[in-house]
Amino acid sequence: MDRESPTLSAADMPCHAAAFVERATTRARLPLDYTAPSLSIVDRLIDGLRQGGVGREDVAGPLLGLGAYVGEVLVREAGAVWVDIPPDHLLRTVFARSVGLRMPDGRVWNPLGRTVNRFEIGPQESLRTYFLTLHGRRPPRTRRRWVHAPDGLSASRC
Repeated sequence: MDRESPTLSAADMPCHAAAFVERATTRARLPLDYTAPSLSIVDRLIDGLRQGGVGREDVAGPLLGLGAYVGEVLVREAGAVWVDIPPDHLLRTVFARSVGLRMPDGRVWNPLGRTVNRFEIGPQESLRTYFLTLHGRRPPRTRRRWVHAPDGLSASRC
């Protein structure tokens, strides 16, 4: 996942997450329900990938699906919105991705990169902890509102 996919867009990320959940739950009864507690399962799935001794390139597809799932948890539980990052924007260079998540307070985060970090570094990069310590979440039990992107990052939905 070093090189971003030319077809990766914010509009497609919910579909990547849904496809991953469908594949993962077909083989095993995993409670991947897009909630914060389900991120512990994602952490364990990544631990399983790490135990296989494969390189990041060998598991790029599953990591994309896992990262999209993490992002969708942030969309549903924290009020985030997937955004496309313009080619000349600094975040595109920093994230090495063409998509990110805009939080209700305007911050933009990189769940795809964080998922790769979890794979490469290990349990200290827990995705569950990432969610729990993430800045910019909406308060619990508030209605989701559309987030406008005044700085050139377009928001979209699948």
